Amino acid sequence: MSADADPGSDAGDERLDASIAGVKVAGTADGPAPVVLVDAADEADVLPIFIAFEEAMSIAHGVDAADVGRPLTHDLLLDVIEELGGRLLDVVIRAESHGTYYADVNLRTPRGETTVDARPSDALALAARTDAPIRVDAGVFEAGRRERSAFDDLQDIREVAAE
Repeated sequence: MSADADPGSDAGDERLDASIAGVKVAGTADGPAPVVLVDAADEADVLPIFIAFEEAMSIAHGVDAADVGRPLTHDLLLDVIEELGGRLLDVVIRAESHGTYYADVNLRTPRGETTVDARPSDALALAARTDAPIRVDAGVFEAGRRERSAFDDLQDIREVAAE
């Protein structure tokens, strides 16, 4: 699916190099909620993106390069991309609209380069497995940035999963 199909696809062109700073679990009124912390280069703050538990664990497995035996969905997707002659170039967190973030997965395929719309959690899980560059739109980062220290006391997703 093309990135043009989603709201907020007209985000600016300035992109910040980013990385996964952690996957934590925050207490909310609705109960525990996983949050991936996106760290932008040269920034003291982080961009928190609340995600589902399964995707949070998948990102953590990718960051850890953990072999979980059978392939998880994100492992399967990467295997399919590679078997079809493709390669993950990078992922971009490109927009936010009403609390929902939008990302792109940029691929090189035998037919040329293409962009696929994705949830940020899925895009980050793919990037974590390949060390593909992560980028975040500067305006998206600026609008959603939070002090890193606000997340210091939260438990790591791996600790929560082990309980």
